[in-house]
Amino acid sequence: MPPLFAVLTGDLIGSTDAGPTALDATMRDIAATATRIGQWPAGADTRFTRSRGDGWQMVLDRPAQALRAAFAVQAGLRALRNGIPTRISIAVGPVASLGTKDLSDARGPAFTASGKGIDRLDHTERLGITCGSATPFQQALASLADALMRGWTREQAEAMALALHPANPTLAEMAATLGISRQAVNYRLAGANLRALRSAAEDWARAFDAHLVEGV
Repeated sequence: MPPLFAVLTGDLIGSTDAGPTALDATMRDIAATATRIGQWPAGADTRFTRSRGDGWQMVLDRPAQALRAAFAVQAGLRALRNGIPTRISIAVGPVASLGTKDLSDARGPAFTASGKGIDRLDHTERLGITCGSATPFQQALASLADALMRGWTREQAEAMALALHPANPTLAEMAATLGISRQAVNYRLAGANLRALRSAAEDWARAFDAHLVEGV
């Protein structure tokens, strides 16, 4: 069986009304998050690529981290002042080519499925998943996570952007980064439903480790 990759395809919501300054700032934030994701333990370059003006893609060679990566992107944008929200379609499957310089000419089933997935999302959905026979379960997980993330304040999102790192940083470490007390960090994370979202990301990863999730 060929190796599986996770492809995340996104497009920004309302980018025309937001204007070019907000659009560029939002894309820079997603690109920075993609770089950090690539630096996660055992990670690799995500080859973040901007496309069609307000579209973007990244690829993960560890599909087990895909849901956590999507959460991280959403946290980064919610923490950004005047950031533009994005929809994200996750697909898992084989890849024929990762492209030459970037993903603009990448191809394979995972890329095709992720692109089709973003087209199937309606205007109320921000996260969709395509994963073979496990799609109904995974989509339900995505829908619940989406609902939780929509309730984040900017301050909660700032804390979540740190807390979602696979190393699970301590309250003291996050407090030092944010310049606030540990109690304040804990309050933000509780309000952002960290425990539920971290559990979802870990359950997703365990499903891949146990070979319970199939590709496209």
